[in-house]
Amino acid sequence: MQTSRPLLALYVAAAFTLAAPAASAAKFDDWANQVASDKVRKDPEQATRIQYFKGAEQDKLDGLLTPNTAAYRAAEVASAKATLAKLNAMDRKALTPQERAGMATIAWNLQGTIDSAPFEDHRFVFNQFTGLHVQLVNFLTQAHPIRNRRDIENYLARLKAVPGKVDTGIGRARDAAGRGFLMPTFITNSAIGQLDRFLDGGAGKNVFVTTFAQRMEKVKDVTPAQQAKFAAEAQAIVARSVLPAFERTRALLREQLPRTTDDAGLWRLPDGDKAYAVALRQMTSSDYTPQQVHDIGLREVARIEKEMDGLLVSIGYKEGSIKERMAKLEKDSQPKVDPQADPRPALLERYTAYMRDAEVRAKTLFDHVPKAPVEVRREPPFTEKTAAAHYSGPARDGTLPGIFWAPLPGPDFRIVGMRTLVYHEAVPGHHFQIALQQENTSLPRYRQDRVFNTGSAFTEGWALYAEQLAAENNWYEGDTVGRLGQLDAELFRARRLVVDTGLHAMKWTRQQGIDYGIPAAEVERYVVMPGQACAYKIGMLRILDLRAKAQAALGEKFSIKGFHNTVLDLGNVPLSVLEQAVDEWVARQKAA
Repeated sequence: MQTSRPLLALYVAAAFTLAAPAASAAKFDDWANQVASDKVRKDPEQATRIQYFKGAEQDKLDGLLTPNTAAYRAAEVASAKATLAKLNAMDRKALTPQERAGMATIAWNLQGTIDSAPFEDHRFVFNQFTGLHVQLVNFLTQAHPIRNRRDIENYLARLKAVPGKVDTGIGRARDAAGRGFLMPTFITNSAIGQLDRFLDGGAGKNVFVTTFAQRMEKVKDVTPAQQAKFAAEAQAIVARSVLPAFERTRALLREQLPRTTDDAGLWRLPDGDKAYAVALRQMTSSDYTPQQVHDIGLREVARIEKEMDGLLVSIGYKEGSIKERMAKLEKDSQPKVDPQADPRPALLERYTAYMRDAEVRAKTLFDHVPKAPVEVRREPPFTEKTAAAHYSGPARDGTLPGIFWAPLPGPDFRIVGMRTLVYHEAVPGHHFQIALQQENTSLPRYRQDRVFNTGSAFTEGWALYAEQLAAENNWYEGDTVGRLGQLDAELFRARRLVVDTGLHAMKWTRQQGIDYGIPAAEVERYVVMPGQACAYKIGMLRILDLRAKAQAALGEKFSIKGFHNTVLDLGNVPLSVLEQAVDEWVARQKAA
């Protein structure tokens, strides 16, 4: 399947073709690294996540939160326009392939910042999935490092800054609501429920305090008495200012609730069609229309369900729809344990066993594997009911491994798809992709650390491709249930194409999305993250298309390890840049 070229493709093509003096080319990565440093310096939370700087400069940033003011956002857009103008003025002929890829990636990111700026109100401040209240909790309790006394002091400094950032968000949400930008009723209720859980139990049981105390226990240069003092200070900050700020947030949402409706998609908002077009383009790095994406989804759903039907019949599940039979299979696969026992530890062990097995199997398909380890951890309770499984990359200094975060809210658990989830989130999915990019010293620093985001098509496309790769190479041999789990996961991503476009362009309701086979929490995720759910399948199909194209061109010269090296060594890029890189690799193999 040919992915249509993105609207930025003319610029991307120029990045690969225009003439240039060698002097400019030799300095491109130095210039790009400086642009990246300036960008990260203005975003302390990003600086902390990737530990971009060293010494006093990093330490200063580790005590700050990234601003969320209107002035900060306006400065971001102005900077993007100025930097993009400099890129457009550059000559390019003498750039290396990697430098051209870097140039196109930066351009894509900057153009995305500019294009999405008019639609900030369409991304609700306090949504249940990526809302400010969720980001702050996840950042401070998971991403902010607690390695030594200075990290502890910086944590407390950031905790003090939380109420100010929350209040800025409240102001923005109130202003947007005055112009008609309100979350749907069901999203508002979900966010209120999160805030209820956050506020329940008071400061002493608050996640900002309890996780802080737990993480301090591993710090060797702070005595137990000092730890108790720091924990008490955190509790006092939370009681004095953090809880009241979150209470103000809850009050705002409760105030807005009577004015909300159950209409779900962007179509209901001013310029919603334009906002969705931008989101869909950025997430898929294609210029498919919503109708085209919808149609691709319908075709893929029909193909996958046909294959699933045969497998289900083969193991005795003959009656009912695919959805009904898979639900029965999932029910029959639930862990058989003592009703008084918690099955979660055993499930985490099973995830780990699948992960270690995948690391062994991957050796036949990859000769580049990450040095950083990967492990599975349970999603924290605050976000567990609304979170999807996800991956966080390893810390550059080795203090954190790559982590596959598995939500296990219960009482029922996703058993059939466990193996496939490991392949997607960890090995050979996101862990191979993200950790290898970080460890790739042939890339300039800004690309190792993914400073310039390019949407989700490459990232999620690779992870879904990893699921397919496991199936192609018999990793499910003797495990029909697991293979059905893989097909069900792919079916899920195909249905996403239908539901995401249905919600935002075709006026589908939340219930229509659920009836089509998508869990309620996932439908609600698509409501607040338009287009992102489409990235998986579009990206996967493009990678498969490029692989088939390379195989046809090279014949016996084609190497699956070489293809994977080409894709993963490139790092996260727009799909048009990936196509250029694969074409160049094919040309080199032919010449050899």
